[in-house]
Amino acid sequence: MILFFSNTVANGLIRLDEDESRHCLKVLRLGIGDIIHVTDGKGYLYDAEISGTSSGCVSAAILATHTNGFSKGFRLHIAIAPTKNSDRFEWFLEKSAEIGIDEITPLFCTRSERNRVNDDRLKRILVSAVKQSLKTRLPLLNAAVSLKDFLKENLAGERFIATCISGKEEEIQKVYTKAHDAVVLIGPEGDFTTEEIADAVKAGYLPVSLGESRLRTETAGVYVTAAMNLINKM
Repeated sequence: MILFFSNTVANGLIRLDEDESRHCLKVLRLGIGDIIHVTDGKGYLYDAEISGTSSGCVSAAILATHTNGFSKGFRLHIAIAPTKNSDRFEWFLEKSAEIGIDEITPLFCTRSERNRVNDDRLKRILVSAVKQSLKTRLPLLNAAVSLKDFLKENLAGERFIATCISGKEEEIQKVYTKAHDAVVLIGPEGDFTTEEIADAVKAGYLPVSLGESRLRTETAGVYVTAAMNLINKM
């Protein structure tokens, strides 16, 4: 099944944007009367029949609506420092979305090597990953924020900060409670500073290890995503 994405669903009709329409019409050579499958990123899957191609944009009449019956039973929010090499951060977004993540916040820290991100490009990567993995829920991508401001937010769920600063932290799998929402902080390549970790602890975050290997930032993000999903499937 080829999955399209649209955030324009109303009155029994779906409208694909220019990029999705181009793929539909020019690449797949679909036309009026053909059946397509579309998600709105909110948990719905639509079977629809192409009814028009006005101005190069596809319109389709909804034939059936399916809700995503599968629930992970928990929400995973990762706040992570963007990497100096943007390709690596984009790889994290792609793979975490394919595996199953609910919310992502780019996090600026003292040792961050990048202090800006391209929100539009990152959102397109997430949409592509959702389509590739045939998921119907688009992860929420928040605006980038400093660690100081992020720690002011009273977020629900168990809170963790991944660090290897002391070498005595318990592995996250041993302290996380199955079926609970989780917020995980992942720092830049140079790790969080001792001051940042202290601030996070004061805000209710538990320092945890991601195992014996020292992981790159983007690898750590994918590791946490995979570990949390695996724990909740056992």
